[in-house]
Amino acid sequence: MSPTPGLMHGRLGLAASRIPHADRHGLLWLEYGKLSVEDGTLRFIAAQSETLDAGDHAIPYQAVSMILLGPGTSLTQDVLRLCARHGTLIAAVGEGGVKSYTAPPMGQGRSDVARAHAARWADPRQRLDTARRLYAWRFGRVLPHRDIETLRGIEGARIKESYRLVAHRFGIEWRGRRYDRANPNAADLPNQALNHAATFVEAAADLAVAAVGALPPLGFIHEDSSNAFTLDLADLYRVDITMPLAFAAVRALQDGKIDNLERGLRKQAARSFRQQKLIPRMIDQVRKLFDVDDSGGDA
Repeated sequence: MSPTPGLMHGRLGLAASRIPHADRHGLLWLEYGKLSVEDGTLRFIAAQSETLDAGDHAIPYQAVSMILLGPGTSLTQDVLRLCARHGTLIAAVGEGGVKSYTAPPMGQGRSDVARAHAARWADPRQRLDTARRLYAWRFGRVLPHRDIETLRGIEGARIKESYRLVAHRFGIEWRGRRYDRANPNAADLPNQALNHAATFVEAAADLAVAAVGALPPLGFIHEDSSNAFTLDLADLYRVDITMPLAFAAVRALQDGKIDNLERGLRKQAARSFRQQKLIPRMIDQVRKLFDVDDSGGDA
């Protein structure tokens, strides 16, 4: 099926416009332009950018679950009215989805994920089983342990060793993970890079959680935080995405390929998220975690 003209093929998971609502990610990225309503549909007048040619794009909102408004975008009140009426989410995000500024819950068409999430979290046995499933995905196997503190200890040891191995791969001197929440920039360069990279991956997880209507405060491994489940999800990608991004940026800075750690890392993260389809992968991971198959029927 070929994409409808005017849509941005492949951007964050939207590859076609006429597929069932519940059988797609339906995430659409817009940047550097104005979004308005004309003749009952969405219209985006775009300036030239790295990811989109200048032009006038018609966007059938029925084929979009969530619009991600990147840098340089503006919208009219009619857009909010139309999207609210039809349950289309709108989120203001940083370049490539590396920041999540807001994602108003304008009304998910289905509550399958939220209900499954709440039911599992409310039952102590199911909550532990879900935590063990998250750990199994990280380790590539199911661990026999049923004590959450034991699992956290095993995971801590794995992450400690992973930091050392990934740092070595990029030729970075590693002295251990150190993070001062009161002064995150006081750390050495590898730790600063990890702080930035973790923030970017968490933003992607924020967007994925909002897109499927899961419940951010109800974490299975993390507790107390208002985005505990977001942290659970982001941690699945700590070794494969967060660490390589961070240490690669430090290597690039030391080699003179970038002149600002945070900015260089942010741009690389944006490219990486698009290339690896990170947000759609996270969405699928959440659905799999809760055994929710929403592939059938309209929302």
